[in-house]
Amino acid sequence: MFGFTSCIFVKLELICLRMGSNLCCRKITELKKAGLTAQKNGKIERGYTMKRSKKILSVLLCAAVAASMLAFTGCEKKTDTSANNASAAGNAASSGKKVLKVGMECAFAPYNWTQPNDKNGAIPISNSSGEYANGYDVMMAKKIADAIGYDLQIVKTEWDGLAPGVSSGKLNAAIAGMSITADRLKTVDFTDVYYKASIVSLVKADSKFASAKSVADLSGAKCTSQQNTIWYDMLKQIPNATIQPAMKNVPALIVSLTSGKTEVFVTDKPTAMAAAYANKSLTMLDFSASGNDFKASDEDVNLGIAVSKSAPELKAAMNTALAGISESDRDSIMQDAIKNQPVTQ
Repeated sequence: MFGFTSCIFVKLELICLRMGSNLCCRKITELKKAGLTAQKNGKIERGYTMKRSKKILSVLLCAAVAASMLAFTGCEKKTDTSANNASAAGNAASSGKKVLKVGMECAFAPYNWTQPNDKNGAIPISNSSGEYANGYDVMMAKKIADAIGYDLQIVKTEWDGLAPGVSSGKLNAAIAGMSITADRLKTVDFTDVYYKASIVSLVKADSKFASAKSVADLSGAKCTSQQNTIWYDMLKQIPNATIQPAMKNVPALIVSLTSGKTEVFVTDKPTAMAAAYANKSLTMLDFSASGNDFKASDEDVNLGIAVSKSAPELKAAMNTALAGISESDRDSIMQDAIKNQPVTQ
């Protein structure tokens, strides 16, 4: 009888080992020892054998049920994992690469904006479920991340939170149409220029200022721009201007302009081009050809990528990546961004 049960014990142990159940293995070992002791002491009588056989049968049944449950659970987990992998194909953590967390407003077309799908190469916004980011900044971020071997993650961030986010380490970089100013350099570092944006004005096409040929011709206008930008500082160059409070973002400025509350919105050329492209009631005023335009330094018009002062290696890698993107490529990316912004669809 015990020769037969020994075979059963061996099979049970194999099952338990496959299940990884230490408790199961211990119980079988106890039963085996008890059986061997009983055999040694000559206690293999009918009652004892039947009692032990029932215990063995109970363990066998439990092991079989457990093994079946484990196999079933294993199949379920495999299916779930496949589904999760499929739904998170672009998940940075799954690739094993380092993650480049890039902050931007996602509300500053054509540099960056929010849209409901991945059309035209948009990527998911990591902290805003169901939303995607696209625009010049996103396309440049993708090129840079690919070049330096990182996975890209876009983090939707208010304008005033970008520099603090980089300096605190919450963000690896901010690619958001940000000028490289001495004031900002106090808290963050910058890469080489990733776009050069001249300063222009945006007015309604039927406005009395639509025919202006110089900054001087904007005299007396009600004007404003975005808060904490060099554009707002440019308003002082307009003679007798009624300077209104700065606004939070570009969409708010466009609404103020189209509603007539504001007569002149000073911004950079790509932003004005995108707004005029999307809204035919607006027109861009560029005085650069006449020389009677806004006086701006290179610091004012050179846009850079903000990085932490404690990340010189990342800055160097990004500069190498930027060097590989020609000016013509950058212009082409900007033109695509202007055409692809959601409001123009």
